[in-house]
Formats: sequence, structure tokens, C-alpha cells
Amino acid sequence: MLEKPKELGYYMPAEWENHSAVWLAWPYGNITFPNIVDSIEESYCKIIKSLEGSEKVKLIVLNEIEKERIEKKLINFGIQISNIIFYIKDYADVWTRDYALLTLLKKEDNSSAFVKWHYNAYGKKHDPLFTDLLKDDKVFLSIIEESNFKIFKTEIVLEGGAIESNGKGVIMTTEQCLLNENRNKGLSKEDMENYLKDYLGADIILWLKDGLTNDHTDGHIDEVARFVSPNTIVCSYEDNINDINFSILDNNFKILENSKDMEGNKFNIIKLPMPHMNYDNGEKAPVSYTNFYIGNNIILMSVFNDPNDKKAKDILQSVFKNHKIIEIDCTKIIYGGGAIHCITMQEFSKI
Repeated sequence: MLEKPKELGYYMPAEWENHSAVWLAWPYGNITFPNIVDSIEESYCKIIKSLEGSEKVKLIVLNEIEKERIEKKLINFGIQISNIIFYIKDYADVWTRDYALLTLLKKEDNSSAFVKWHYNAYGKKHDPLFTDLLKDDKVFLSIIEESNFKIFKTEIVLEGGAIESNGKGVIMTTEQCLLNENRNKGLSKEDMENYLKDYLGADIILWLKDGLTNDHTDGHIDEVARFVSPNTIVCSYEDNINDINFSILDNNFKILENSKDMEGNKFNIIKLPMPHMNYDNGEKAPVSYTNFYIGNNIILMSVFNDPNDKKAKDILQSVFKNHKIIEIDCTKIIYGGGAIHCITMQEFSKI
């Protein structure tokens, strides 16, 4: 029987540990951003520019023609192309957080390996809107095959946005997502815990209940709660008791208040206010300030032209004192169903 990562001393690092690069996939076509892709491209330019001086950018593009066009666009934006490594691959969507390889580090020598989960487009594989996304399950397999890194392949479906690590043995997730039968039908909560412990080197699984209303990912953790240090968690909290998300977030907050780390100590829980936004059709958008990316010396923060933007920024700056907070307007990106954390995936080694 093949040894599991935990048996070999591997663990899932916290996002604030030092990165070598961040993965992005350039937006194109009308699968995710119908009629607004030009605006999304401008947002990507700002994101890539913001990452200069923090880490390398590994950018997936469709073909050589697109690569040349994008290079020119980035240069015109004032971006240093030398900070970008291009990968030409056939892909469907931009959510690298959910289909990219997950880096593991080995405790004894800090060497790295990768975990490849299955990706089934959020369990919506029979929905015409999601079918085209299934090709993204194979994008990073072709990339890793060009390297000599150790890779662990699992039998289960899991997206990167569904799990959070404090780097000290605790993994945080939601029951709504990981126990949803559209991912791993027939697997129990205990089965999922064993997978997370075996493949992520965890000892404690911290289960929240549900994610935001209208979140097509079925409750990804990065929309409701994030580790910001080994013993501190920021969580989305709705103050308006009449808001549809109030009971969901209040319930999660109460679970967090009573949760403990590996030493048996309670976590420090910090509330983040909620932004509020509706799509053009009037439907409530799944927007949140916990959907931020932790770079080596910057925080890319999702903002929504909401009165709570500044309050949330001040809170994040108070916990990331050595990082520069860079606001990224996600009022268009959210039309694809996600925000900054969803389109980024940190890498702790060099593929």
C-alpha cells in the first residue's frame, strides 16, 4: 500500500508561509464573464502589477497568439514581464484555487510535494453551465508531468477553496461543501476526516456548517472564515438579523468561539463585517471580505464598493501589520461566482 503524505512527514502549510509563486489563469471567452471579459482583464492587470516585489506570477494562457496579446497588454500596463512565467495550456476557467495542485511541505527538511484532488466543477457536471469546466481537472497534471516533483493522487473530489490550514495541524472546512453528495457520494464525515488528515497532515478538522447564500461552490470556507495566524481566525459576520445570511454566519461564529487548537487553547476570533451586493437580476451575490489572498508582503483584498470596505480593510491591516493591503474591485469578478482568493493559488516550491 502506498504511504500517505502524513506518514512521510508532509503537511499543508498556512497561506502566510513564504511563497515562490502564485498561479493565475487568464480570463477569456464567455463561459464565466459574458460581455464583461474586457473589464476582467483590466482587473487581472492590476492584480499582476500588485504582485510585483511579492512573488513570481505563473500565468496560464490558451495559446501562443493569446500569449503575445496578453504580453503586450501587460507591458502597456507597466508590468515587468520578467516577473511572469507563461504556461500554454487548454483550460476553461480562471478558478485556479479550486483545480490547481496543492503544495505540501515536509517538516524535517522543508522539501515539497503536491496533492492532486479530483475536480468535478463543483458537483454541477450535468449542468450545461458547468460541463465545459471539467477539462480543468487535467490542467495541472500536464504541468506536473513536466517536472520531477513528488505528487500524491487522491480518489476524492475536493477544491482548494474548500479547505483552510493554520499550518499547525488544523484544517477548517464546511459540512455543506465536503459532505455534499455531488462531490463524494457515499463518503461519511469520518471518511472525509481521514482523507484530510492523511493527505494534509492534519490532526484536527474544524467543521463549520454552511456557506453563503447563492454560493455555487456549496459553501467554500474561504467565503466565511480564514486563518490569519496559527491561533487567530477572521470570520464573516452579518449584523443585520433580517439578512438571509445572518443565521448561517452566526451559527458558524458560535462554532468557532468554542473551537480549540492543537494545544487545547481556544482560537482568537475576529469578526469581519459583510459587504452587500445584488446581481443585475436582483439575486443576492455571495460577496465576502474573507476572500482575500495572502502574498509574501501584500494582501490582495476583495472590495465591493460597499460602506464596509474601509472597516474590513482596517481590520485586516490590524492582523497583517507587515503587509500592504491592496484593494481589488470585485464587483465584476463576482459575476463569475468568486473573488480574489478563488482566482489565485500559492505555490511553496518551484515546478
